[in-house]
Amino acid sequence: MTRKSAEQPVRPATRAAADAKAYTTLAARDPALAALIDRVGRPDPFSWGVLEDAAGSDPFAELALHIVSQQISTAAALTIFRRLADATGAGITPTAVMATAPEVLRAAGLSGAKARALHDLAARVLDGRVDFARMSGSDDDAAMAELESVRGVGPWSAEMFLLHHLRRPDVFPAADVGLLRAAQSAFGLSRRPTAPELGARADGWRPYRSYAAALLWAHGQDPLGAEHAPPR
Repeated sequence: MTRKSAEQPVRPATRAAADAKAYTTLAARDPALAALIDRVGRPDPFSWGVLEDAAGSDPFAELALHIVSQQISTAAALTIFRRLADATGAGITPTAVMATAPEVLRAAGLSGAKARALHDLAARVLDGRVDFARMSGSDDDAAMAELESVRGVGPWSAEMFLLHHLRRPDVFPAADVGLLRAAQSAFGLSRRPTAPELGARADGWRPYRSYAAALLWAHGQDPLGAEHAPPR
């Protein structure tokens, strides 16, 4: 993905104008996206539906949920995330996760790799190696690098965090299974495109690729795809 500079939060009127400009630009550049806009409307590119409700606005909980969501369905991710909150006894916080034994995390439904990833994330947040306040002011390159320093956080999880928490307008997780499936249908392709093929087409949608991703997800009717992209 192309990583743009962090943007300041916008007032509702400004956000509405930015959304309108993004979708108008995409419609003018790609007739297939124009058809999608006519069909599914103009979805909020920064919303992640029921997963957003589960994680709330806390950045640690959001990133933890993205880790939990790797390679499993949305329904399974929500179930495991709720079990984790119960297992820690104090919700999804860095201190609570760090204090919970790996076998307890695994009993809640996590793989060993995901349990280790959550412990690493918690440790890095507690000692300041990962700082969400600093990240919010970073450009996309720096934010991605900080996120990918966490064990088990690859490009997909980092891109999802940039979309849903940092609300960056030009993020396109081309390896996402849901995007690839939706692209085949939306663009009338004889086979599912590869991630590089879809990424190449998305180059023409800069700097509004987050909006194009939202259109494809809306077309596929699952905000994160049927199965999420694998960790690195």
